[in-house]
Amino acid sequence: MAEKEPRLSKISKMHYGKLVLRGSVFLAALAVYVPNRLRGAEGLYETFAGFTGLIPFVWIVFMADMICRMFPAKVDSMGSQKLFRKNYRPTGERPEHITVLPPARTALCAGSWFLLNGLIFILFFRGILDEGAMLVISLFYSVCDIICIMFFCPFQTWMMGNRCCTTCRIYNWDFPMMFTPLAFSRNVFLRCLFLVSMIVLIQWEVQLHRHPEYFSEQTNESLRCVNCEEKLCRHKKQLHSFWKRMRKAGKQLY
Repeated sequence: MAEKEPRLSKISKMHYGKLVLRGSVFLAALAVYVPNRLRGAEGLYETFAGFTGLIPFVWIVFMADMICRMFPAKVDSMGSQKLFRKNYRPTGERPEHITVLPPARTALCAGSWFLLNGLIFILFFRGILDEGAMLVISLFYSVCDIICIMFFCPFQTWMMGNRCCTTCRIYNWDFPMMFTPLAFSRNVFLRCLFLVSMIVLIQWEVQLHRHPEYFSEQTNESLRCVNCEEKLCRHKKQLHSFWKRMRKAGKQLY
């Protein structure tokens, strides 16, 4: 008898919900921004005329998400929750030096992000991109964040080489990365999103420095595959298998 396909975990369902929500907001913002900008609209609110609730909605949704991230939560990925003591289950191993990720790889992740957004900021300060465009880019990043978790992450694949999101060294870098384009926004709500995201980052890095044992599967039983209830890696494996079959079929065809 064929083995039944396992059901989606609660965490997977949550991320699919976030993907639909963030994707819808991004597409709606893009659909409003582009035609208004082409008509010569200027300023944040003028370029989003007809979608006046966008900024308050984005602020409420992401601010609530970030505040929840700062505290232990049952309905969230272990990848983001491993900084809290309640999720630390000692394995009994106490390596003399715990290295969650080689510093060079961490620097590579940060450097690539600074390079990408440095180019975007050059366009912004030269007036080629306006604040509306920077908000659209942030919303696009928010969609990419879920895609990285569920389907394909360039940082994991090309730079870090970590097994899965549960052991990810930069998991809680997601909000600072997401709101980097808003760092110089003149809108107080959007700038507030960036500033709070930096608090999330500082909390993560301080805990990593103080308790590296929380972040390593070598020392934290909660991060090991055998104890994982999320199975987020299943989606990436399914996609990888699909592309493998497609490449094989293509080779047989030609």
